[in-house]
Amino acid sequence: MRKILSTFLTVAFIVSCLSITAQSKKESVGYYQITIYNFSSSEQQSLIDSYLQTAYLPALHKQKINNIGVFTPITNDTAGNKQLYIIIPVKSAEAVVSLTKKINNDEQYLLNGKAYLEAVYNNPPYQRMENILLQQFPMAPYFNLPQLKSAKAERIYELRSYESATEKIFINKVYMFNEGGEIALFKKLGFNAVFYASVIAGSQMPNLMYMTSFENREAREAHWKTFSGSEDWKKLSSMPMYQNNVSKATIILMKATNYSDY
Repeated sequence: MRKILSTFLTVAFIVSCLSITAQSKKESVGYYQITIYNFSSSEQQSLIDSYLQTAYLPALHKQKINNIGVFTPITNDTAGNKQLYIIIPVKSAEAVVSLTKKINNDEQYLLNGKAYLEAVYNNPPYQRMENILLQQFPMAPYFNLPQLKSAKAERIYELRSYESATEKIFINKVYMFNEGGEIALFKKLGFNAVFYASVIAGSQMPNLMYMTSFENREAREAHWKTFSGSEDWKKLSSMPMYQNNVSKATIILMKATNYSDY
């Protein structure tokens, strides 16, 4: 029975991939680049913020790349290693590759970003940075601008990364989100999801990432309480075919910067 089930999941995943390929001939399937800055001082944060607000985001907007999210984890207030996340939706993987070359030809970008771009080796604007490339799920192929009414400072953005023990088990978790109905349940319960995507290049593979958004911290707690108590989730999570398909879950609660697009 397990062998038949495994074969079914593999075939279903291949069919989904073929569906993506067919769809891409009509309209672009969504990709994301997530850049994570690691820094330790307020001076570094100020330089990164200034660069992003006055140089990088305006340059991306010139390239018709919009809905760029810039977020800081809530834990930054007490953490020694602080972080900043930039989430950029793009129409193709090729767009990510060509992006740096394009903005480096933008004279205004080079001028506005000079302090960051020409920082010296013994006074860098960050400790390290990481880029992650993701492809959106078959049944969630487009970016969703959050429909939130609260003030930006009150909103909570929750970024989750689910790692799996092997590639085959990872495929099972992706299937659970898509054909299994997990995405549909999030939508039903009003989680205001921004994206669901598979990591295709990153440091914690195999894994998937998704972001949900809430009016405030209280709304976030209420939504997850409803989710965990939902009969739909109890039924889905208890199915034998979906057991042990996540080996590590990383949860990051974040606030949008004042210059974030959403």
